[in-house]
Amino acid sequence: QVQLVESGGGLVQAGGSLRLSCAASGRNFSSYAMGWFRQAPGKEREFAAAISRIGTSTYYKSAVRGRFTISRDNVKNMLFLQMENLKPEDTAVYYCAARPVNSVTSTYTVAYTDWGQGTQVTVSS
Repeated sequence: QVQLVESGGGLVQAGGSLRLSCAASGRNFSSYAMGWFRQAPGKEREFAAAISRIGTSTYYKSAVRGRFTISRDNVKNMLFLQMENLKPEDTAVYYCAARPVNSVTSTYTVAYTDWGQGTQVTVSS
């Protein structure tokens, strides 16, 4: 099990940038494939980006590909989401999540077992 805490959300104008961070506690962070998900008001939580255990493979929702970059630092136990050219439709609570130990990457919400509390991202038009 891993504990996750997100930070870096805020209010930004359309076209702006934000960098989300997720701090993981516990040992062996490199054993966890990780993902970023988001949930807009009145909508279901959806996949945004995922990264493999050692960061060699990344996956993105089509709507964010080319604008968002997921990365990780396994020495510092950190996960990041760099968001560029933000749009009002990116407004949501963003969550980082971990898959079970030694699992492969997934784009499915139900495949993730540990979740942070979320950080709000609001993009104004």
